[in-house]
Amino acid sequence: MFTSPINVSVNAVRVAVTAMSAFIAVAVTVVGASAQAQKSENNLLALTWQPAFCEYRAGKPECVRLNAGQLPVAARRLSLHGLWPQPRGNDYCGVPQKVLYHDKKGRWSSLPEPPVDEHTRGRLAVVMPGVESHLHRHEWVKHGTCYQVPDQGGAETAAPSDAADVYFDDALSLTDAINNSPVVDFLAGHIGKSVDAWDIRARFDEAFGDDAGARVAFVCKADGLRTLFREIRIGLRGAVAPDRPVGDLIRAADPVPIGCRRGIVDPAGLQ
Repeated sequence: MFTSPINVSVNAVRVAVTAMSAFIAVAVTVVGASAQAQKSENNLLALTWQPAFCEYRAGKPECVRLNAGQLPVAARRLSLHGLWPQPRGNDYCGVPQKVLYHDKKGRWSSLPEPPVDEHTRGRLAVVMPGVESHLHRHEWVKHGTCYQVPDQGGAETAAPSDAADVYFDDALSLTDAINNSPVVDFLAGHIGKSVDAWDIRARFDEAFGDDAGARVAFVCKADGLRTLFREIRIGLRGAVAPDRPVGDLIRAADPVPIGCRRGIVDPAGLQ
Protein backbone atom coordinates (compact mmCIF):
# COMPACT_ATOMS: atom_id res chain seq x y z
CA MET A 1 0.00 0.00 0.00
CA PHE A 2 1.32 3.41 -1.02
CA THR A 3 1.46 6.09 1.70
CA SER A 4 1.78 9.68 0.65
CA PRO A 5 4.82 11.48 2.07
CA ILE A 6 2.46 14.36 2.83
CA ASN A 7 0.24 12.11 4.99
CA VAL A 8 3.30 10.79 6.80
CA SER A 9 4.43 14.34 7.52
CA VAL A 10 0.98 15.38 8.75
CA ASN A 11 0.75 12.33 11.03
CA ALA A 12 4.22 12.99 12.38
CA VAL A 13 3.28 16.58 13.15
CA ARG A 14 0.12 15.41 14.92
CA VAL A 15 2.09 12.99 17.06
CA ALA A 16 4.66 15.65 17.86
CA VAL A 17 1.97 18.20 18.79
CA THR A 18 0.20 15.65 20.98
CA ALA A 19 3.43 14.79 22.76
CA MET A 20 4.32 18.45 23.21
CA SER A 21 0.85 19.23 24.59
CA ALA A 22 1.20 16.44 27.12
CA PHE A 23 4.64 17.72 28.12
CA ILE A 24 3.34 21.27 28.58
CA ALA A 25 0.39 20.03 30.65
CA VAL A 26 2.71 18.11 32.94
CA ALA A 27 5.10 21.03 33.19
CA VAL A 28 2.31 23.44 34.11
CA THR A 29 1.04 21.01 36.74
CA VAL A 30 4.49 20.69 38.28
CA VAL A 31 5.07 24.44 38.33
CA GLY A 32 1.64 25.05 39.79
CA ALA A 33 2.25 22.50 42.53
CA SER A 34 5.67 23.84 43.41
CA ALA A 35 4.57 27.48 43.54
CA GLN A 36 2.47 27.05 46.67
CA ALA A 37 2.16 30.12 48.87
CA GLN A 38 4.49 30.03 51.86
CA LYS A 39 4.33 32.33 54.87
CA SER A 40 7.34 34.36 55.84
CA GLU A 41 9.21 32.63 58.66
CA ASN A 42 11.31 35.60 59.73
CA ASN A 43 9.21 38.52 60.96
CA LEU A 44 9.16 41.54 63.24
CA LEU A 45 5.97 42.50 65.09
CA ALA A 46 5.80 46.26 65.77
CA LEU A 47 3.37 47.36 68.49
CA THR A 48 2.75 51.00 69.36
CA TRP A 49 1.88 52.60 72.69
CA GLN A 50 -0.71 54.87 71.09
CA PRO A 51 -0.79 57.64 73.74
CA ALA A 52 2.94 58.26 73.19
CA PHE A 53 2.53 58.30 69.42
CA CYS A 54 -0.32 60.79 69.72
CA GLU A 55 1.75 63.25 71.74
CA TYR A 56 3.60 64.25 68.57
CA ARG A 57 1.02 63.29 65.92
CA ALA A 58 -1.96 64.85 67.68
CA GLY A 59 -3.59 65.99 64.45
CA LYS A 60 -4.19 62.49 63.11
CA PRO A 61 -7.88 61.46 63.27
CA GLU A 62 -7.21 58.52 65.58
CA CYS A 63 -5.17 60.77 67.89
CA VAL A 64 -7.92 63.38 68.07
CA ARG A 65 -10.26 60.63 69.23
CA LEU A 66 -7.75 59.08 71.63
CA ASN A 67 -6.93 62.42 73.25
CA ALA A 68 -10.66 63.11 73.60
CA GLY A 69 -11.11 59.86 75.55
CA GLN A 70 -12.91 58.05 72.73
CA LEU A 71 -10.46 55.13 72.30
CA PRO A 72 -10.33 53.46 75.72
CA VAL A 73 -8.81 50.23 74.38
CA ALA A 74 -5.89 51.99 72.71
CA ALA A 75 -5.33 54.03 75.88
CA ARG A 76 -4.38 50.93 77.88
CA ARG A 77 -3.23 48.31 75.38
CA LEU A 78 -0.66 48.03 72.63
CA SER A 79 -1.84 48.92 69.12
CA LEU A 80 -0.80 47.12 65.97
CA HIS A 81 1.68 49.03 63.85
CA GLY A 82 2.65 46.20 61.54
CA LEU A 83 4.02 42.72 60.93
CA TRP A 84 7.19 43.08 58.89
CA PRO A 85 8.78 40.20 56.94
CA GLN A 86 12.52 40.24 57.40
CA PRO A 87 15.25 40.95 56.57
CA ARG A 88 14.93 44.70 56.28
CA GLY A 89 14.26 45.63 52.68
CA ASN A 90 11.99 42.64 52.04
CA ASP A 91 9.06 44.79 50.99
CA TYR A 92 6.76 45.91 48.15
CA CYS A 93 6.40 42.46 46.58
CA GLY A 94 4.60 42.59 43.22
CA VAL A 95 3.37 46.15 43.88
CA PRO A 96 2.51 48.17 40.73
CA GLN A 97 4.65 51.24 40.13
CA LYS A 98 1.73 53.67 40.53
CA VAL A 99 0.86 52.23 43.95
CA LEU A 100 4.53 52.22 44.95
CA TYR A 101 4.78 55.88 43.95
CA HIS A 102 1.81 56.90 46.11
CA ASP A 103 3.16 55.00 49.10
CA LYS A 104 6.64 56.46 48.82
CA LYS A 105 5.06 59.92 48.73
CA GLY A 106 3.02 59.18 51.86
CA ARG A 107 -0.27 59.41 49.96
CA TRP A 108 -1.89 56.58 51.87
CA SER A 109 -5.42 57.71 51.08
CA SER A 110 -4.65 57.00 47.40
CA LEU A 111 -3.58 53.42 48.11
CA PRO A 112 -5.99 50.54 47.41
CA GLU A 113 -8.01 49.14 50.28
CA PRO A 114 -6.66 45.70 51.32
CA PRO A 115 -9.12 42.95 50.27
CA VAL A 116 -10.10 41.67 53.72
CA ASP A 117 -13.41 40.35 54.99
CA GLU A 118 -15.70 42.32 57.30
CA HIS A 119 -14.61 40.41 60.41
CA THR A 120 -10.96 41.29 59.86
CA ARG A 121 -11.86 44.88 58.98
CA GLY A 122 -13.80 45.24 62.23
CA ARG A 123 -10.95 43.86 64.33
CA LEU A 124 -8.44 46.14 62.63
CA ALA A 125 -10.54 49.19 63.51
CA VAL A 126 -10.05 48.38 67.21
CA VAL A 127 -6.53 46.93 67.35
CA MET A 128 -4.99 49.26 64.74
CA PRO A 129 -6.34 52.77 65.39
CA GLY A 130 -4.20 54.01 62.50
CA VAL A 131 -6.81 52.56 60.14
CA GLU A 132 -8.40 56.02 60.36
CA SER A 133 -5.26 57.42 58.69
CA HIS A 134 -5.03 54.50 56.22
CA LEU A 135 -2.10 52.89 58.05
CA HIS A 136 -3.46 49.46 57.11
CA ARG A 137 -3.21 50.33 53.41
CA HIS A 138 0.44 51.32 53.80
CA GLU A 139 1.27 48.24 55.88
CA TRP A 140 -0.35 45.95 53.34
CA VAL A 141 1.38 47.52 50.34
CA LYS A 142 4.83 47.68 51.92
CA HIS A 143 4.93 44.61 54.15
CA GLY A 144 1.84 42.45 53.70
CA THR A 145 2.51 41.81 50.03
CA CYS A 146 5.72 40.00 51.04
CA TYR A 147 4.21 37.94 53.86
CA GLN A 148 2.75 35.14 51.75
CA VAL A 149 4.08 34.67 48.21
CA PRO A 150 4.63 31.63 45.97
CA ASP A 151 7.90 30.02 46.98
CA GLN A 152 9.15 30.24 43.37
CA GLY A 153 7.85 33.74 42.79
CA GLY A 154 10.13 36.16 44.55
CA ALA A 155 9.44 39.84 44.88
CA GLU A 156 7.92 40.15 41.39
CA THR A 157 5.14 37.63 42.00
CA ALA A 158 1.81 38.84 43.33
CA ALA A 159 0.50 37.41 46.59
CA PRO A 160 -2.39 34.89 46.66
CA SER A 161 -5.95 36.26 46.57
CA ASP A 162 -6.56 35.63 50.29
CA ALA A 163 -3.16 36.94 51.38
CA ALA A 164 -4.49 40.16 52.94
CA ASP A 165 -6.79 38.25 55.28
CA VAL A 166 -3.99 35.82 56.17
CA TYR A 167 -1.55 38.65 56.84
CA PHE A 168 -3.82 40.79 58.99
CA ASP A 169 -5.41 37.86 60.83
CA ASP A 170 -1.96 36.62 61.83
CA ALA A 171 -0.88 40.13 62.87
CA LEU A 172 -4.05 40.56 64.93
CA SER A 173 -3.66 37.17 66.62
CA LEU A 174 -0.07 37.95 67.57
CA THR A 175 -1.10 41.33 68.95
CA ASP A 176 -3.89 39.73 70.97
CA ALA A 177 -1.39 37.27 72.47
CA ILE A 178 0.81 40.13 73.69
CA ASN A 179 -2.13 42.21 74.91
CA ASN A 180 -3.55 39.29 76.89
CA SER A 181 -0.27 38.68 78.71
CA PRO A 182 1.51 40.02 81.81
CA VAL A 183 3.39 42.39 79.48
CA VAL A 184 0.42 44.68 78.98
CA ASP A 185 -0.80 44.15 82.55
CA PHE A 186 2.53 45.63 83.61
CA LEU A 187 2.31 48.56 81.19
CA ALA A 188 -1.28 49.37 82.13
CA GLY A 189 -0.33 49.23 85.80
CA HIS A 190 2.44 51.77 85.28
CA ILE A 191 0.71 54.40 83.17
CA GLY A 192 2.18 57.79 83.95
CA LYS A 193 5.31 56.26 85.47
CA SER A 194 8.87 55.79 84.26
CA VAL A 195 9.77 52.13 83.83
CA ASP A 196 12.91 50.18 82.98
CA ALA A 197 12.92 48.28 79.69
CA TRP A 198 14.52 45.33 81.48
CA ASP A 199 11.39 45.06 83.63
CA ILE A 200 9.25 44.83 80.49
CA ARG A 201 11.59 42.18 79.10
CA ALA A 202 11.14 40.25 82.34
CA ARG A 203 7.37 40.21 81.71
CA PHE A 204 8.03 38.71 78.28
CA ASP A 205 10.07 35.98 79.98
CA GLU A 206 7.19 35.40 82.39
CA ALA A 207 4.59 35.23 79.64
CA PHE A 208 6.45 33.50 76.81
CA GLY A 209 9.34 31.59 78.34
CA ASP A 210 12.92 32.15 79.43
CA ASP A 211 14.89 34.55 77.24
CA ALA A 212 11.84 35.64 75.24
CA GLY A 213 12.55 39.18 76.42
CA ALA A 214 15.97 39.10 74.76
CA ARG A 215 14.16 39.13 71.40
CA VAL A 216 12.35 42.39 72.22
CA ALA A 217 13.57 45.93 71.47
CA PHE A 218 12.15 49.27 72.56
CA VAL A 219 11.79 52.56 70.71
CA CYS A 220 11.41 55.82 72.63
CA LYS A 221 10.48 59.37 71.68
CA ALA A 222 11.50 62.61 73.35
CA ASP A 223 8.59 64.81 74.41
CA GLY A 224 10.02 67.98 75.89
CA LEU A 225 11.91 66.91 79.00
CA ARG A 226 10.24 63.50 79.01
CA THR A 227 11.28 60.27 77.29
CA LEU A 228 8.30 58.16 76.26
CA PHE A 229 8.10 54.48 75.38
CA ARG A 230 6.65 54.64 71.87
CA GLU A 231 6.98 51.16 70.40
CA ILE A 232 7.87 47.57 71.18
CA ARG A 233 9.37 45.41 68.42
CA ILE A 234 9.32 41.65 68.80
CA GLY A 235 11.36 39.20 66.74
CA LEU A 236 9.56 36.08 65.48
CA ARG A 237 11.04 33.03 63.75
CA GLY A 238 8.83 30.38 62.17
CA ALA A 239 5.49 30.37 60.38
CA VAL A 240 2.58 31.74 62.38
CA ALA A 241 -0.09 29.08 62.92
CA PRO A 242 -3.04 28.60 65.31
CA ASP A 243 -1.40 25.54 66.88
CA ARG A 244 2.02 27.16 67.32
CA PRO A 245 2.55 29.00 70.63
CA VAL A 246 3.66 32.60 70.26
CA GLY A 247 6.38 31.93 72.84
CA ASP A 248 7.96 29.38 70.51
CA LEU A 249 8.08 31.93 67.70
CA ILE A 250 9.65 34.59 69.92
CA ARG A 251 12.28 32.35 71.51
CA ALA A 252 13.30 30.99 68.08
CA ALA A 253 14.26 34.50 66.92
CA ASP A 254 17.74 35.96 67.35
CA PRO A 255 18.49 38.09 70.44
CA VAL A 256 18.54 41.84 69.73
CA PRO A 257 19.91 44.98 71.42
CA ILE A 258 17.42 46.38 73.90
CA GLY A 259 17.25 49.83 72.32
CA CYS A 260 15.74 52.47 74.59
CA ARG A 261 16.44 51.48 78.20
CA ARG A 262 13.98 53.59 80.15
CA GLY A 263 10.86 55.59 79.40
CA ILE A 264 7.48 56.79 80.60
CA VAL A 265 4.31 54.82 79.89
CA ASP A 266 2.37 57.82 78.65
CA PRO A 267 -1.27 58.36 79.65
CA ALA A 268 -3.80 59.24 76.96
CA GLY A 269 -4.29 62.94 76.32
CA LEU A 270 -1.77 65.68 75.66
CA GLN A 271 0.58 66.11 78.60
